[in-house]
Amino acid sequence: MKIDILTLFPEFFYPLLSWSIVGRAYKEKKVEINSINIRDFSKNKHKKVDDYPFGGGVGMVMKPEPIFDAIHSVKEKNSKVIYLSPQGKVFNQELANELSKEEHLIFLCGHYEGIDNRIIDHYIDEEISIGDFVLTGGEIPAMTIIDAVVRLLPGVLSSEESFMDESHYDGLLEYPQYTRPREFNGHIVPDILLSGNHKKIEAWRKAEALKATLKKRPDLLKSKNYTKEEIETLSEIVESINIKN
Repeated sequence: MKIDILTLFPEFFYPLLSWSIVGRAYKEKKVEINSINIRDFSKNKHKKVDDYPFGGGVGMVMKPEPIFDAIHSVKEKNSKVIYLSPQGKVFNQELANELSKEEHLIFLCGHYEGIDNRIIDHYIDEEISIGDFVLTGGEIPAMTIIDAVVRLLPGVLSSEESFMDESHYDGLLEYPQYTRPREFNGHIVPDILLSGNHKKIEAWRKAEALKATLKKRPDLLKSKNYTKEEIETLSEIVESINIKN
């Protein structure tokens, strides 16, 4: 996969290429990531990329010309151009899975009061938001999405199970995880996990994942088109589960 990031602050992304899973994937050439300075495409001698909005109003708007030129400097036939915007579709694991199948992603990071809407109307394939709040620019949302997508690429993680068991991968939260010591401050790891019975452990994990989702994020079950009655039934089933060693 190739990822190009159009931004006013390309240095913002340098640490992303040096640390953790994304940094390793970049070094191993599992993904190509480039950050492009939109100011380089400004024809203004001061490299100005913003101007006052027509009709008046507070703040400045990013001009269309340098953004258009920046997009087309990297765009190819297989490119998907994404604008990070609070008005976009809210990012989730399902969307991360979809984006991980693309060959070339172009992320456009806006600033100020946004970008000239003609860019959005005619040169953007999709608007994506990471939540219902406003940030200074699109850099942090872009980093968030890149991290979520790159870890899904083939060969990036040590095994497919590394992300298949994580929260949200199958629409549920992840089951509880424990490590040594077995007892900590009087709190003991569930006996089932030390039983060696992998079938029972798997059943326990599925039940705990469902229980965590029902308790913390019941909206995720609603998004899977369960009715209210079905969710209540699932809750009763989880409460009644008692797996013995």
